[in-house]
Amino acid sequence: MALLDTPDVEFGTPAPEFSLKTPTGNLVTRDTAMGPNGLLICFVCNHCPYVKAIAGRLAEDAQTLKEAGIGVAAIMSNDYHSYPADSPEQMQVFAAQYGWDFPYLVDEDQSVAHAYGAVCTPDFFGYNAKAELHYRGRLDDAAQGEATGRTRELVTAMIQIAVTGAGPVEQTPSMGCSIKWR
Repeated sequence: MALLDTPDVEFGTPAPEFSLKTPTGNLVTRDTAMGPNGLLICFVCNHCPYVKAIAGRLAEDAQTLKEAGIGVAAIMSNDYHSYPADSPEQMQVFAAQYGWDFPYLVDEDQSVAHAYGAVCTPDFFGYNAKAELHYRGRLDDAAQGEATGRTRELVTAMIQIAVTGAGPVEQTPSMGCSIKWR
């Protein structure tokens, strides 16, 4: 398991379009996932200990973002044939276990992860209402530890983006396991 940080990116970069399905076959596009005030794309998987550590907090934070008019979608881009714990069937179980009420999408050919430049799980991309990138940081400062008293960095940044159109200048990269490429 390679441990990676998200790389620096150029803010203002447009969100690549995508058309992906949930494990049950529902089609979701970038535009249908977008909320009136922005969009959060989360590259995640089921077996990564970093994702498991934040999955419940992500559900809570996603609810806050949705209430602020920000769309949320999670994308699983791992090669699930080599990592069966990330299979579409297991994605449904995982999402239900953690109370995810946002689309959890299968990137079967990994093209969406490549288009976004995703490198690890979790990897967060926050966009404003114009679908311009303004956040590429971590969920919070709790990492894999105790979440009591955590600083909700992603929520704070996304609310700022919803209000002003731009994210914070200082952002701490997310850290996690490498995406399992074919």
